[in-house]
Amino acid sequence: MSFNVALTGLNAASKDLEATSNNLANAGTTGFKRSRAEFNDLFAMGPMGIPQLAVGQGARLANIGQMFTQGSFDFTERSLDLGIEGRGFFRLDDDGSVTYSRAGQFEVDRNGYIVNNTGKRLTGYRTDEEGNRVGDGRDLLRLPTEGIPARPTTNVAVGANLNADTDPLDPALFNPEDTETFHESTTTTVYDSQGSARDATFYFVKTSPNTWQVFTEVEGMDWGDGDAPYFGPHELVFDQAGNLVEGGRVEFEGEFLAAVEPLEVELDFRGLTQFARPFSVSRISQDGYTAGEFQNVDVEKDGRIFARYSNGQAQVVGQVALTSFASEERLLNVGETSWQETFEAGDPLIGVPGQGLFGRIENGALEQSNVDVAHELVNMITAQRNFSANARMVTTQDQITQEIINIR
Repeated sequence: MSFNVALTGLNAASKDLEATSNNLANAGTTGFKRSRAEFNDLFAMGPMGIPQLAVGQGARLANIGQMFTQGSFDFTERSLDLGIEGRGFFRLDDDGSVTYSRAGQFEVDRNGYIVNNTGKRLTGYRTDEEGNRVGDGRDLLRLPTEGIPARPTTNVAVGANLNADTDPLDPALFNPEDTETFHESTTTTVYDSQGSARDATFYFVKTSPNTWQVFTEVEGMDWGDGDAPYFGPHELVFDQAGNLVEGGRVEFEGEFLAAVEPLEVELDFRGLTQFARPFSVSRISQDGYTAGEFQNVDVEKDGRIFARYSNGQAQVVGQVALTSFASEERLLNVGETSWQETFEAGDPLIGVPGQGLFGRIENGALEQSNVDVAHELVNMITAQRNFSANARMVTTQDQITQEIINIR
């Protein structure tokens, strides 16, 4: 019997060494989670239960437990290196076969899909034209590597201060070529339907103590009236405190001489004031842009993926989803630092990074293995001594058996 007990001890120590060896081998594997060998003792069971004088029958391997503690981050310069700070897994799809991983070494394949280093595709939420997420978080994430088309300007907003001490002029004498016929001007760039940049200039003329008129001139535009090559005048009225009370918004439409679509723009002058200080422009913005080529991506902590283009634009093109389990230790380890769901682990819960139980995304960082090499070396020494002690027990039992055989 002692031989069998010692043999179970040898097997247990061997399994402990195997688990430690695997941990040490993967100390540098991104997203790896260390495991530990867990044992139960064996006891003799009779028809009437466990006898009081029964001696145990050794040990057996009960489970290889997975330790999902947080690993440290290795910060890189790659925008698609993603780490998870907190709970959750990346959800990966391989032609319908779903696995989960903490390893975030992603790249873009030739079809624009975000894949890991084994070719499995990352899943998440799709986004609409406004950047809002849609879907259930199980969609394949694909980057629009073909670029972004031009967008014509539809809104222009101007914020500026018009000097209240300025003397009024006759707006009928306005001439954009003569600086004596207007008080101030400012220029911005707008874009037509093909993405060509056009200068848009706003001329401001004070006509009475609290009233101004603004004329708008757009490069290459034919206003169709055969006379003045500009839009306006549009009247702006301020109260006695210098705040704009009338004329905050106005729409205009004009044809270009070039073969492009008409330009329909809403002008927003609600940022104008009239105070007794020099003219100054605080802001001027518009929403058009020329066509751009795809350059790179950024991923926010909440998983939103921003595609950046050569024209300076950025669009939300998707959102990384994370998956959590009630008992992640019960997931099935299938290799390649990935796991599959099991009944014991519970149903997968898909959600947005940073919300509820889900961790946050670290962009440009990789979660390293949570293996503590010093701790594993101590485990190795302990398991080795356990193995040696059980081997010595086999030797001792052999000597006792020989003594019994040699009795005459």
